[in-house]
Amino acid sequence: MADVDLRKLRYFVAVAERLHFGRAAEALHIAQPVLSRQIKALEDELKAQLFVRDKRATELTPAGRQLLADAGPLLASADALRRRVARAARGPGSFTIGFMPGLIVTDAVRALQNQHPQLTVHVLRTSWADQTAVLRDGRADVSYIRLPADQGGLQVRPLLVEPQIAVLPAGHRLAEKDTISIADLADEHLLQDPVAVPEWRDIATEMRTGRRRVPVCTAVEEKLEQVAAGYGVVLLPLSTAVFYTRPGVAYSHVSDIPPNQIGRASGRERV
Repeated sequence: MADVDLRKLRYFVAVAERLHFGRAAEALHIAQPVLSRQIKALEDELKAQLFVRDKRATELTPAGRQLLADAGPLLASADALRRRVARAARGPGSFTIGFMPGLIVTDAVRALQNQHPQLTVHVLRTSWADQTAVLRDGRADVSYIRLPADQGGLQVRPLLVEPQIAVLPAGHRLAEKDTISIADLADEHLLQDPVAVPEWRDIATEMRTGRRRVPVCTAVEEKLEQVAAGYGVVLLPLSTAVFYTRPGVAYSHVSDIPPNQIGRASGRERV
């Protein structure tokens, strides 16, 4: 039997904990068909059916329940191993803080340096794709993250919430409005992963008709360039929108979507 792929195992745990492929895909920031293929590949590798699915529910098989029981300690051990090796490679006097765009960690860096003057504190800019991965692979010791994010094997302390802002091309039909609703954006092209904005994704799916394909951007700077060029819109947390203020775009508050949640994440052995 082939060695177990830890990434597939993380995907399995996400589904097993939620018993819902759609919600697991949202938490993992991947498309649901991709998740389904990865689970099928894992079942083929293990030569065991892990889930029973029908139109009403997803349930674990006996093999699935056994794998879930064994997966937690295995993943935690693998994460801890990566962190220990990475910390050893950086040296005992090094500490790295990850942060998402728009989040300012200066106070945390200064406080840590004051409390532990022997430490060399580094900062690491992260993205939606790797904001928790940097903890698992040891690139960072703590990470200031934006939820939703894959929290498996991590300790996450909620810190604050902030509104989400629609970023529109200058001259857009909604650009003069201080506040809009998510329904106002239903027929727009979203230049980011729809999984990150499920409220838009759900209503846009209902109204989708003949949409042209546009690129999904990951870097904030790239998103804003695409918005200014008129290719679509993005939703950003308020602090990110303020930090990246630039000409060619307009900003409107979105009244009816939940605020963005910010937390501080670390490996469990640090808490």
